[in-house]
Formats: sequence, structure tokens, C-alpha cells
Amino acid sequence: MSCELALKPELRGTKCAVGGRERGIISSASYEARACGVYTPMATKLALQVCPDLILLPHTSGLYGKVSRQMFDLCETLTPLVQRKSIDEGYLDIEPCRYGGVAEITQRVRGLQERITAELGINASFGVATNKLVAAIASKARKPKGFTVVLPGDEAAFLAPLPINVLPGIGKKSEERVRAAGINVVGDLFTRGEDELEAHFGSSWADMLTMARGEDDRAVEIEHDDAKSYSQQETFACDIRDFSEIERIAKRMIDELLCTIRADGKRAKTLTVKVRYPGMENSTCGQSLATATDLEAPFYALVAPLLRAAWKQRRPLRLVSVRFSGIEDQPAQLEMFSEATEKRRRLAAVLDQLNQGKQPAVQRGHQLPPAH
Repeated sequence: MSCELALKPELRGTKCAVGGRERGIISSASYEARACGVYTPMATKLALQVCPDLILLPHTSGLYGKVSRQMFDLCETLTPLVQRKSIDEGYLDIEPCRYGGVAEITQRVRGLQERITAELGINASFGVATNKLVAAIASKARKPKGFTVVLPGDEAAFLAPLPINVLPGIGKKSEERVRAAGINVVGDLFTRGEDELEAHFGSSWADMLTMARGEDDRAVEIEHDDAKSYSQQETFACDIRDFSEIERIAKRMIDELLCTIRADGKRAKTLTVKVRYPGMENSTCGQSLATATDLEAPFYALVAPLLRAAWKQRRPLRLVSVRFSGIEDQPAQLEMFSEATEKRRRLAAVLDQLNQGKQPAVQRGHQLPPAH
């Protein structure tokens, strides 16, 4: 939503959402619209019933991936140690930069936040902490433009009063179960014995206590320029079961990723689709082409069968992601391509050029709202 509002700043403060009309689904909504009961992935028809004055915006092809790259590029001006977790989430490791104490680090991160807003027109929330777990939770504490600092040694105290579902692995069903047992906030975990915790969380009960203390030794994983894969994912605010909508979202991610792959002078051979259920279980399926390509059409044909193979249980989904691997350099000599293929590559280059601006000029058919 932030990206669309950057294109249309006159809509800031209004009830607006991105989604198709009639049979479409809301993919993102402004905070004002959410306050009226609009959520993702609500059917557009229902969204207009709960919020009759809702302003509907079409999805802007290629915009989100482009702004994401620009945002992370700005992050790398603060530290080269940046992990791009998803299109709009990441981790920055500032420690090796040997900045001063907490005050200087806070000032520098705040400056980065302000620069992102000034240059890209979007809001970004930051959490400053000693590890990835606490930083991620802190970043969500005061959205949409939050800035939360958790001092070293204060991790457990920061987490203790927060709802139990802030901890990774607490899905909707497990949250209902532990709340029924009186475990409502993170600090409640320390009031229960090992046997009770094991009854609720199984063999992972000790890990839950470790997280509740705010302990996390995971390192920030750096993505290098010579990436061996390109990936993108979308987590839904509410679980979704509409196959055609999931397929459309996957194709949209393919469009954005292949635009990046072409810009990097690469080709991809393998497409992998991953789905995640509300209980955090993942299912994955992939397939390789005979030869690597940087064109969309060969991968479009794989989306539906891969999605069906991965989504075997056909329960509502929490997340879908696509990943390209088998990355190869684009050959300097293009004679190996057929004339038809080369025409498609030239057309793709033209489309990429047309869509470079803030307002992309061309949309593909699957990016349009569903017809009756």
C-alpha cells in the first residue's frame, strides 16, 4: 500500500485499497480502510459493503520489486551486512561497522528511516536490538512508521508483556489452545512447569522459553551480487484458499523477479513454488526447463501444476512464494536463440524500459482484475 500511496500522495489519509473490482480480492489496504473492517485477502465485493466509500486502486506491475530494491540499496549505505528476508522485510548488522554507542546507532538508523521516506515516499518501521528475533518483533511494535529501541539486557522485559503470538511458531490454532490455558502474554511462559509447557508445545518447549528470554544467535545472512537464486514471497493478513488468486499472485511475482533477472544479465532454469499453511507447515514443488531463459511465458505454464502439486491439502494458505534457481549468465552471443525467441526478448526489454518509471505503462493480462 505504501508504494501505491507514494505514487498517489493525494490519497494519504483516505480509505483506499489495492484490489480488483467485483470478483477480485483486496491485496493491501490503508490503515484508514483497515479501521473500517477491510483486510487482506477480503473479497472486493465484501470490502465495498463494509466500506462503501473505499477507493480501489489497481496493482502497479513491477513497482513493488523496484521499490524494494531501492529500499535495500539505501540500507546498504548504512552497513554492507544486509539480509533481504522478503520484498519488504530484512535485517541489518551494524556491529561490524564500529559505530559509537546506542545513541549514535539510533541516530544513524533514524536517519536511514527518514531517508527512505524522503527519497522513496514510503514508511518503514525499524526495530533496533541485539539480535534478529527481538529486532523483528520491535519493528512491528509501532507501525506504520515505528522506531523501537531495545537496549542490551532488556530483551526479556520488552517481550514479557507482549501477546503470546508475537513469538515465531505460534499460529492461530496454537494461540487459541494456549490462551485457553491462560497463557496470554510471553511472560506467562515462565509461570508454567516443564511438563505443562511440553504438553502445549511438544519437544520445542525449551526453544519457546529461549525465545521468550529474547535470545537468538542467528547471524545476518548476506546475499551477494552473484546470487544463486531469486525469490519473492507474500504473506497474507488473512488465510486465503482461492486458487486463481494465488496463481495470479505467483505470476505477478514471476514478472517482478524476471525483470530483475534480465537487469542482472542472468537467466533462470528452475522455478520452485512454496506454500505455507496457517500452522506454519510448508510444502514445496519445483520443475526445471530444458534450457535456462529470462522470459516469462515458459514459467507461466509451470505455475498451475506446481501450485497444485505443492498445495495438496487445499487448506487455506498463509503464504505463497516463488523462487528461481539454476541461474546462468546471459550469453554474449545470441545466435543460439531462435528468431521468435529473440523477438520476445526484445519485446521484454521494451516492456522493462516502459515500466521503469514510478507509474509503469504496461500491464499483463493476469495483472488485471478478474472478469465476470
